[in-house]
Amino acid sequence: MNETMDYRQVYVDAHAHLDEYPDTWLGVVLQQLEDERIATISTAMAPGSYERALEIQQRCPWVCATLGVHPWNAQHFVAELEAIRPSLEGSPMLGEIGLDFRNVRDRSLYDAQVRVLEFFLCAATSQDKVINVHTSGAEAEVAEMLARHNIRRAIIHWYSGPIEPLKSMVSRGYLFTFGCEILSSGLIQSIASEIPKEQVLTETDNPGGPQWVFGEPAMPDLVKPVLQALSIVKGLDEADMMEQVRQNMDRLIGDDERLYGLSRLLRGSLE
Repeated sequence: MNETMDYRQVYVDAHAHLDEYPDTWLGVVLQQLEDERIATISTAMAPGSYERALEIQQRCPWVCATLGVHPWNAQHFVAELEAIRPSLEGSPMLGEIGLDFRNVRDRSLYDAQVRVLEFFLCAATSQDKVINVHTSGAEAEVAEMLARHNIRRAIIHWYSGPIEPLKSMVSRGYLFTFGCEILSSGLIQSIASEIPKEQVLTETDNPGGPQWVFGEPAMPDLVKPVLQALSIVKGLDEADMMEQVRQNMDRLIGDDERLYGLSRLLRGSLE
């Protein structure tokens, strides 16, 4: 059955972790994605979470599951990267990947983070895939690695670092997600004001991100107040901001057939 919808009513959640919702929540979560038309990229923090995200994707057309190894988990997988390789090809996008030198204080773990990120960046380059990147406390290092690997398409998740790496990544055309912290953080609002409107996206980082900021997890419709806050920062009408975010994600995907499912949501058709 074919259904045509107004693409202007599609929200974008460019970074969430749907696999982390308990089973008792998941039915309601997925129903909300459909009811509110929230196209959601569910980024995996480990191969096991990717497998669960794939199962969730089968239940809901509004979900795009992607494979990654979060820097917090790098030390557990750095010796097993070849075992991950067969799954790389099937993932339409790669993430969540990156470095974290702020929340991870043990410097002995940094080498594992770098090696895991190098592995995924090599795959992203050879397969020409979008990546979803964590940069906390290692913004300059991540910017250098993305440039060195000539990464063409990247989503920079929840950037909160200094201005120079930000400028470098903006100049390369990367997109930046803004989530729940934009509701209360002057720093995040100031960063959003520095980035061209053509390079911003909305996210929730559900369920863990809101729990870290607010003390409790949130539902997918958190993307609505996030979009509203972003529209205020950018000086746009909320409907115009919604359309701008849709266009930004659509442009990032381009004609990448591996992201066809996400593309058809953004372009207004759903089977």
